[in-house]
Amino acid sequence: MDIDAVVGGDFASLDPELLQLPELSPFALKASPQIADDLFSQWLSLPQTGRLVKSLIDDASSGMSIGAQGNSLSANAAGINSLPSMFQAGSTPPLSPRSSSSSPRSSKPKSSPSSLGSPLKLVSEPVREAIPQFYFQNGRPPPNGLKEQCLSRTDDLFSSHMDGLQVQEFKTVTKEVCKLPTFLSSALFRKIDVGCSGIVTRDAFIRYWVDGNMMTMDTATQVFKILKQSDCNYLTQVDFKPVLLELVATHPGLEFLHGTPEFQERYGETVIYRIFYYISRSGTGRLTLRELKRGNLIAAMQHADEEEDINKVLRYFSYEHFYVIYCKFWELDTDHDFFIDKENLIRYGNHALTYRIVDRIFSQVPRKFTSKIEGKMGYEDFVYFMLSEEDKSCEPSLEYWFKCIDLDGNGVLTRNELQFFYEEQLHRMECMAQEPVLFEDILCQIVDMIGPEKEDYFTLKDLKGCKLSGNFFNILFNLNKFIAFESRDPFLIRQEREDPSLTEWDRFAHREYIRLSMEEDGENASNGSVEVWDESLEAPF
Repeated sequence: MDIDAVVGGDFASLDPELLQLPELSPFALKASPQIADDLFSQWLSLPQTGRLVKSLIDDASSGMSIGAQGNSLSANAAGINSLPSMFQAGSTPPLSPRSSSSSPRSSKPKSSPSSLGSPLKLVSEPVREAIPQFYFQNGRPPPNGLKEQCLSRTDDLFSSHMDGLQVQEFKTVTKEVCKLPTFLSSALFRKIDVGCSGIVTRDAFIRYWVDGNMMTMDTATQVFKILKQSDCNYLTQVDFKPVLLELVATHPGLEFLHGTPEFQERYGETVIYRIFYYISRSGTGRLTLRELKRGNLIAAMQHADEEEDINKVLRYFSYEHFYVIYCKFWELDTDHDFFIDKENLIRYGNHALTYRIVDRIFSQVPRKFTSKIEGKMGYEDFVYFMLSEEDKSCEPSLEYWFKCIDLDGNGVLTRNELQFFYEEQLHRMECMAQEPVLFEDILCQIVDMIGPEKEDYFTLKDLKGCKLSGNFFNILFNLNKFIAFESRDPFLIRQEREDPSLTEWDRFAHREYIRLSMEEDGENASNGSVEVWDESLEAPF
């Protein structure tokens, strides 16, 4: 067989440019396998390839081992190395910046991958890093420094009471070691003293507070775990009663209540109702840990524990606020059976409310009554109503009144629903010789004031996004506040801007407490008080 005839072929017919092919990606070869066949055919057509193949055939014909050391191997290697490149010289890729050699071919063939700085080693031999534990079923254990500090202070407090501490002596531990308000001491004591022995030993406290990882939790979680029942994942009103009883018994600002147990109980109930009104948004009477963390109760508790004047703690604990709420309820409850009906409630605020809105309240649409008596509102129900009526800027109030106006319960307030409630307002204006404002004009003002996403109706989101939403409801069912807003005193506006931290409820409760105290004590009213009552702050009717 003439190898030259086989591999030589007609070289004149070959295009020299085809021998200088650029590099091809593997994806191109997979997409067009014919390219590989063409390249192989071009390689076979090279003169050097023909000489190499002929040399290998001659060696095999003479019986020489191809793998033996000799001319054949040298010839093979020479033939291979002598093959011209099929790629242009200018298409050689640039050297890697990490390589110190001038050419890839000058590198030693037995160099290890590490000497070449190849990044493949990181892939083939990944470095295993130990991931620190981030989940602890019983809470993250305390750091050693914090734990030693806690144990040292605990040993100091228990050193003179080797048998344990009683509930009165345990307050120091609650305050200094646990960093909790002192009126939580009894609840914490009972949580540790599961056997009701009346004594908490050092070891029992360490097991609960240190070994139980309580000391590493945030304050809200600590309070939640101390107050909740063991089989519940929420707090109820009953869980707060021991805390309020201890607050009344130990707070210096409430010492005057020690001789009136009935008012101690009413004060505690009112505080609890206010807590659940603002924080428990589900309406189920249950307070979750998430709600507790999102609210400001913990900060109010710490403030009440540090402040001797309880009336300065405006959030939840102010006695003046309780006094205003209770006196308002007592004024409306003419028969003093601790229940009020529609006729009682219609007198609220000097007959400020319309009959239609009172009917909606007693239909229990905004909130189910806890009185369990048909047509009767209990004290807790009244607290929710009064907080909603006197501060329509807070979200619980907006939700309360939105449900009242939403007659069909579809989640939007339409023109017909607004007109239904405003009709009675318009009639009252005419009876009181006030210049009536037509509903069409009022509706335009409301749209401009609220700025809803769609002018055809109002949503709860629209009202929550506007600072004047309270006036939206006053226009519909509270004539006194509506007229007061239309003719508001610039002095009051400036006063509100000077102290924006005070809510509408704070201002109302302050004014009402002064008025009620002056009515009760005629001597202060005749001699003149430091805080003189401004009649312009009262409702105009």
